[in-house]
Amino acid sequence: MSDQGPFEIRPGTGDDLFMIAGVLVDTWRSTFRGLLADDFLNRMSREEQAVRHARRMGAAGVCYLVALEPSTREIIGFANFGPGRGTVPDDIHEIYALYVRSEHQGLGIGTALVCSAARHCAEHGAKSLFAWVLAGNPNRKFYEQLGAKAVETTSIELGNRSYEQIAYLWEEMTPLLTR
Repeated sequence: MSDQGPFEIRPGTGDDLFMIAGVLVDTWRSTFRGLLADDFLNRMSREEQAVRHARRMGAAGVCYLVALEPSTREIIGFANFGPGRGTVPDDIHEIYALYVRSEHQGLGIGTALVCSAARHCAEHGAKSLFAWVLAGNPNRKFYEQLGAKAVETTSIELGNRSYEQIAYLWEEMTPLLTR
């Protein structure tokens, strides 16, 4: 557990799943409205996301970190990460999800979550770290400001529509580890 200014970061647990799901649904709706189909965003539910993340939380090597607002103990952001999916070498790990409630963005929470995830991944043999980000995500610059480079693009199906996504890679994690 670590305090990072006006928030606290700790490992996520099964007890956090419904709050994690709420952060995800709320941030997708606030961030991606106008980018993704409204019917897709409107169908998202906390219950479905809690079930989805319960399965993910039980997968080998997958870790969760949550950011808490200290006075309310409310989860205001989270990251989950672990071994890279697909045909990725074992020493490249992946941030699967990183979300911070819009009213708490700009406070260093996302940076603290990425750096904490990088430290954990490095302790488990990772030399590099990457994250897939929707090309239309207005927060893409966040990854670039932390030193990640766009290295690959592909498409992803969301709600029966195809969207471009970009892989952002931290080939060298030392800057994240020393922040």
